[in-house]
Amino acid sequence: MSDLRELLRGTEVFSGELPTFDPTGLPADPHELFSEWLLAAVRDGVREPHAMTLSTVDAAGDPDARVLILKNVSPQGWEFASDAGGRKGRQLAAHPAAALTFYWSPLARQVRVRGRVEPAGEADSAADFLARSPAARAEALLGRQSAPLGDLAERDAAVRASAERVAREPGLVPPSWTLYVLRAERVEFWQGDRERRHVRVDYVREGDGWKRGLLWP
Repeated sequence: MSDLRELLRGTEVFSGELPTFDPTGLPADPHELFSEWLLAAVRDGVREPHAMTLSTVDAAGDPDARVLILKNVSPQGWEFASDAGGRKGRQLAAHPAAALTFYWSPLARQVRVRGRVEPAGEADSAADFLARSPAARAEALLGRQSAPLGDLAERDAAVRASAERVAREPGLVPPSWTLYVLRAERVEFWQGDRERRHVRVDYVREGDGWKRGLLWP
């Protein structure tokens, strides 16, 4: 354990050339700044720039988190999808609030989003499901996410059967598949700096607009 501690303490952070972030002249809406940062991550070749950590709470009020893919962002909110019958779907039904965390390590940039979550609607959910790859649709059709699994052979047989069903019924959409929209109440942007002069910008919703300000690192 002492070796691991030393390894972790000695691992470099904020390596390479980092972008600058001038907080003067910020856009009025955090969705615009988020889109700029996301596109910068894409241009810089950041691997899976649309990956994010979704944090929810369970029935006991304990936190739960997992990484999934951002589907879209617009002035309406941040979109992601899941089976409503799965663990995160049940948690969101009971407590429709969540947090999203994005971290683009090569750029030393982090974005935190917090707000209420609601279903986007049946038509949008169906369109999202049908836009998935056949393999992804086959897996989602199983409807067994987070359920106990006997062995990997059981998984493989179920996925094969589901893939055959997708081939037979290409327009099939499970009724529990849901596109969710997180409507942000607070969005924080963090730009890391090698000399620890980090820049943090906080957006807080106020009525139909946003209040912007800096935070201490």
